[in-house]
Amino acid sequence: MFLPKYPDSPPPAHTHTPTQTAPVRRSLPSVSIDQKTVAALIVGGVVLTALLAAVAVTAISVAVAAVVLRSMLRDHHRR
Repeated sequence: MFLPKYPDSPPPAHTHTPTQTAPVRRSLPSVSIDQKTVAALIVGGVVLTALLAAVAVTAISVAVAAVVLRSMLRDHHRR
């Protein structure tokens, strides 16, 4: 009932003949990585990580100071 119906004869085979030749691919220029480049990347990563940690610690300390000040002001207004 649900079987596919196949054609009696296969369709004609098409042959593809390119009219133009394929473009020549050029290789990318070689990049030399020396020890100075690796050292600069490592130092840059360490500096960026330290800056991110400093921003995180500053944000946490500001949040704690805001909670403490809010608590002190709330106690001051209740008296």
